[in-house]
Amino acid sequence: MITIDRLCYNSKLRYINAGEKFAFAVLALCACVISRSAVVSCFVLAVMGILSVWKGGIPFSCYLRYLSVPLIFLLLSSLAIVVNVSRTPLDLFAVSIGGFYITGSRASLVYASELMLTALSSVSCLYFLSFHTPVPDILNVLRRLHCPKLILELMLLIYRFIFVLFEAAHSIRVSQNSRLGNRNYKTSVKSFSAMASALFIRAMKKSDALYNAMEARCYNGDIRVLNENFPPRRREIVWICIFEAVLYGFVIIEKL
Repeated sequence: MITIDRLCYNSKLRYINAGEKFAFAVLALCACVISRSAVVSCFVLAVMGILSVWKGGIPFSCYLRYLSVPLIFLLLSSLAIVVNVSRTPLDLFAVSIGGFYITGSRASLVYASELMLTALSSVSCLYFLSFHTPVPDILNVLRRLHCPKLILELMLLIYRFIFVLFEAAHSIRVSQNSRLGNRNYKTSVKSFSAMASALFIRAMKKSDALYNAMEARCYNGDIRVLNENFPPRRREIVWICIFEAVLYGFVIIEKL
């Protein structure tokens, strides 16, 4: 099982209504994107982290490890915004190379910081949803929102095949290691290419077998999945409304 999926099914917030969690995360994400404010982003990032770790029971080290993945990508991407090559030195720093300067401005640093915080807080909203809501429950919420059936079926099939391919890749990897297929860089590259081609062939065979199984069970274009139904609670709805009201109050103040 994928780590995120295992954390999701062991979460203390799993049995809260999926619609509440979906609305909470999506509205917070929209506030971050609309405001592009460091204050709003830090507020959302802190709330999502506290709820995931304290209320949801996600290990703090695990949460930081998952946040570090987009953080590293954002730090590298921010360099393209801050660092410029120009004939004129800017006010933050400037390194002379011939007739040009590798330079940056304070305005670009502020902009890059706000952009990085906005993206990181948006990712934390999606982490909150994925850490505490199983995929079938998310798809059920999207179905109630009248999301096209074709998109939902593709999402469900892709989700299913992730586990199938992971299991197949693990088996191939164990087999390669037992034959010293990764003893050095050259053999590792060769083994990886062999695994990729084998996975492609297995994926085609698995998809064909899955479609035949669905046809044998009278598949008519609609995949039906049993969903657990957890009724919404008034207390949770009130707290969500308070949080979103405060959050969008910050957004309005920042925009004025």
